[in-house]
Amino acid sequence: MRKSFFVFSFFIFFRIYGLAQAGTVGEALPAWQEGYLDLHHINTGSGNSAFYIFPDGTTMLLDAGEMNPTGGRAFSPRNSPMRPSYDKRPYEWIASYIKQVAPFKNRIQIDYAAITHFHDDHFGSWYAGAPVSAEGKFSLSGITGVGELIPILQLMDRGYPSYDYPVEMQVLLPPNNPAVSGYAKTFQNYRDFISSQQKKGMKAERFIAGSKEQVRMKYAASKFLSFHVRGIKSNGLIWTGKDSSTKQHFLPVNKADRKTWPDENSLSLALTINYGNFIYYSGGDNPGNISYGDAKWRDVETPIANAIGEVDISTLDHHGNRDAVNAFMVKTLKPRVWIGQSWSSDHPGHEVLIRMTTPYLYEGPRDIFATNMLESNKQVIGPLIDRSYKSMQGHIVVRVLPGGKTYYIIILDDSKEDLKIKAIFGPYTSKEKK
Repeated sequence: MRKSFFVFSFFIFFRIYGLAQAGTVGEALPAWQEGYLDLHHINTGSGNSAFYIFPDGTTMLLDAGEMNPTGGRAFSPRNSPMRPSYDKRPYEWIASYIKQVAPFKNRIQIDYAAITHFHDDHFGSWYAGAPVSAEGKFSLSGITGVGELIPILQLMDRGYPSYDYPVEMQVLLPPNNPAVSGYAKTFQNYRDFISSQQKKGMKAERFIAGSKEQVRMKYAASKFLSFHVRGIKSNGLIWTGKDSSTKQHFLPVNKADRKTWPDENSLSLALTINYGNFIYYSGGDNPGNISYGDAKWRDVETPIANAIGEVDISTLDHHGNRDAVNAFMVKTLKPRVWIGQSWSSDHPGHEVLIRMTTPYLYEGPRDIFATNMLESNKQVIGPLIDRSYKSMQGHIVVRVLPGGKTYYIIILDDSKEDLKIKAIFGPYTSKEKK
C-alpha cells in the first residue's frame, strides 16, 4: 500500500512539476532555463521561421521568411493574413518575438542563423518600397531585416561563398531577364547584406552535411554532452547515417540542359536536433513525391529518412505540400508529433494528411499541429482536418525538459504581441534509442 501511494505521489509531483515548467494557459510562457531545449516555430503568416534555444543558451534561427507584400497573392484567400497584425513587417515581428524569449536579456543575439534555401518564404523578398538598412547598403526583408535588428554571429546557407551549384548565379539568373529580375534583386540584396554584416564581424559559411561539429553550444557544452545538431543535407550531399560521411544524391549537372538541374526546393538544407533520446527533424522544402516524367533522383526525402530513422518530432517538408512528406518518410520517421509551418491553402495537401494519419504506415498515436489553417483548406479537405489537428493556429513551442526524456507542445497566441499561452499538450516521452 505504501509503495503504491509513493508511486502515485511521485507521479502527481512529476506532473505538477512538469506542467509548471510548461506554463499555464492564459499566462506568459515561463522563461527558458538552463537545461531546457526550446524550439519556437514563429508564425507571421508570411513564411517559415524557427528560433531554437539550446540547453546552455546558445541560439539558432532557421529561416526568416517574408513574402513580397506587393505580389498578386499577398492579400488573396490563398494566403494567410499577417500575424499578429499588419502594424509591423514580418521581419520586425520575428525580431520582436526573439527579443521576448531570448535566454540572456543583457545579450540578445543570434549565435547561428541558417537559410534552408533561397525562396522568399524562407529568407525574404526584395520589393520596391522595402525599408533600407541604416547604412543604406541593402533592403530589409526576412533575414536581412532580422539581421539589421539583432546581431547574427554566424550565417550559414547552401552555397556560400561561390553560389555556383547547380550552376553559377549568372546562368541561373541572367541579367536583363524580366522573368527573373525580382528574384535576381532578392538574391543580390542577400549578398549585399552578407558583405555589410561581415564588416561588423558576422561570419558566413556553407552549411556542412554530415557534421555535428559546425553548430555547437557556445556557453556550457560540457554540461550537456548528449546534445548535438546534425547536418543532414546541403545541396545534393546527404548524410549516410554513419559518422560524418555523406553521399552525392544528384547526378552530374549539364549546364546546357535544365532537366539535369535540381530545383531550389530539392537543394534545401536538412538537420536534426538531438538531446538525450529526443530527436527533432527539420528539412526546408525538400520534396519526396515525384511528378510525372521526373527523374527518381528528385525524391530526396527517401535518402534523408533512410539516414535518420525514427524521430520524436518532424516538421513537414515544404509545409506539407503535395510534393513532400512521402510514404517512406512517414513510415521511417514515425514521429509522435508533426509540426506544419503553414501559410497557404495547399498546406497540407489532402493526400499528405492521409499519409500522416493512416495507421497503415505506422502504428500508434500522433499529434499534428499547424501555425495556420486556412478556411479554404478546411472546406476542401473536410472533417479529416478537425479530426487530425490538435491546434491549427498559433506559434508552436516545443519545450524539452533537462536530459531530453520529456517534452511539451505549447501553443502561443499569435493574435497579440504578448505571447500568452493558448494550450499545452503533453507530457510526451521521448523514444528510447535503438
